[in-house]
Amino acid sequence: MPIVQCVPNFSEGRDLEKIEKIVQPLRCKEGVKLLNYEGDKNYNRLVVTVIGEPKKVKDAVLESIGVAAELIDMNNHKGQHPRFGATDVCPFIPIKDMTMDDAINLARELGKEVSERYGIPVFLYENAATKPERENLATVRKGEYEGLDEKFSDSNWAPDFGEAKKHSTAGAIAIGARRPLIAYNINLDTKNIEIASKIAKTIRHSSGGYRFIKAGAVEVSERNMTQVTMNLTDYTKTSMYRAFEAVKMEARRYGVNVMGSEIVGICPMEALIDVSEYYLGLENFDLSNVLETNLME
Repeated sequence: MPIVQCVPNFSEGRDLEKIEKIVQPLRCKEGVKLLNYEGDKNYNRLVVTVIGEPKKVKDAVLESIGVAAELIDMNNHKGQHPRFGATDVCPFIPIKDMTMDDAINLARELGKEVSERYGIPVFLYENAATKPERENLATVRKGEYEGLDEKFSDSNWAPDFGEAKKHSTAGAIAIGARRPLIAYNINLDTKNIEIASKIAKTIRHSSGGYRFIKAGAVEVSERNMTQVTMNLTDYTKTSMYRAFEAVKMEARRYGVNVMGSEIVGICPMEALIDVSEYYLGLENFDLSNVLETNLME
């Protein structure tokens, strides 16, 4: 049986009642398993991870996108994470007995249905992108919700599905297909967002840093700290420990310490083994040495 993972991100991380309504269509559905959902108050963002049979996952996510469109008004949305829609991004990740082409087709099917059912313009991104400039999510989302009218005035930015006009409350959505990534944040013991921004700029690929790191800076006011927030887009080539050590090294330049880090959502076990090998100096250690791996066989 083919298995797909989907990680929709919704622009609501504060209202628990709305969050529960958004994830409800993903619960207790045959062929769909809700693995994880986390709302972040500072980002004002909800990250959800579901897994299951491709068509059933797609149909359940389509329903959640509709709920989000009803509950979230982007005209009133404020948060520290870049966003341009009530459902901001929705990537499909092939997990088992699926090719990337299968995931791309699933993204296209969902995009067509979202535009037709809800009137939300859809951009395809990453491996599903129809143009090279749409592969990078940051480029697609540039200008955020507030800049959508200007984006749609440019014929080069006509959506892949739907009219070149933002939904009055739900904005737009990016739907794509990609490899598994790790959403990874590193905490700094400073409230100075400029320092976090400088560190993020140094390590991210778009500014000359590591090839598979996308990074930015976020202030976490209630904890009197900032974060270097990252997406590790290929952890097999740029590992978590490498990102962690790079941020520690750059932070030292500014007299700042790393207080810890966090993983948002689901993380592949292989990535954690890689970290263990590095910090513990493990030799000849791989997935076969993990108890749970043998139990699943």
